[in-house]
Amino acid sequence: MKDQRSAWIGDFVLLSALWGASFLFMRNAALELGPLPTAAARVGIAALCLLPLLWRRGLWPDLVRHHRPVLFVGLLNSGIPFALYSYAVLSISTGLSAILNATVPLFGAVVAWAWLRERPGASRSLGLALGFVGVALLAWNKASFTPKAGAAATGWAVLACLLACICYALAASFTKRYLGDVKPLVLAAGSQLGATLGLALPALWLWPGQTPSLKALASLAAVGVLCTALAYILFFRLIAKVGPARTLTVTFVVPVFGVLYGTLLLGEALTPAMLGCGAVILCGTSLATGVVRLPTRK
Repeated sequence: MKDQRSAWIGDFVLLSALWGASFLFMRNAALELGPLPTAAARVGIAALCLLPLLWRRGLWPDLVRHHRPVLFVGLLNSGIPFALYSYAVLSISTGLSAILNATVPLFGAVVAWAWLRERPGASRSLGLALGFVGVALLAWNKASFTPKAGAAATGWAVLACLLACICYALAASFTKRYLGDVKPLVLAAGSQLGATLGLALPALWLWPGQTPSLKALASLAAVGVLCTALAYILFFRLIAKVGPARTLTVTFVVPVFGVLYGTLLLGEALTPAMLGCGAVILCGTSLATGVVRLPTRK
């Protein structure tokens, strides 16, 4: 029992560390390539890694059978959010981006409530309210819509992160409603293919004329192979081992690694306000996802 627990905890920590690092790698690449080319290269690399694995396991017919919804959900769950985050990290810290990413379960609960009629109980309702208060405070503290020379306004960057989180939430409910019987690897590989097809033309149009540096190319390889392809494999392996509810708590740990990388490697400032608002968001998310529940009266 102890060995089994150690095995899934290792996957859990590694997945958290990989997804936390994605913000750092996206920033390094987007500084030279721009947001759309960075996002397109990320999903393209991941697709090249996952599609051969799909083929080897004989699951290509499954992808062909469900190709329309799978390709669509890839654009919604990977293509658009990755482009939005690549845009955002050019103007706000990678740590702040990682903290805002923790709101995905909050938006997911709201979308499921509105679309799938999954009405939240008292604990989840309190969590939703608490989480959005934390987001509002964090956005109010960091967002500015004053134009800055050479960079997008921080306000638009914060909004881009939140829009990306809404895309993730919509994709989760869409997947649950229309793709519940599709194998995880088919979803993982097919979604990256869909995102690649959706971003290919605009990314080629906006691809910079100069050759990217070795640092930018290495960041692209890392975010595509490690933070996307390998991360998806770990994610679905965790779901098989410990179930989706426990696996989704990875979103609570990702900001820890995101903030840590940004502080240590990029010298980003970590303010008490960011820590406080981040704690409020995580508490709200814990309640909204059912990880923590209010005590019931007996």
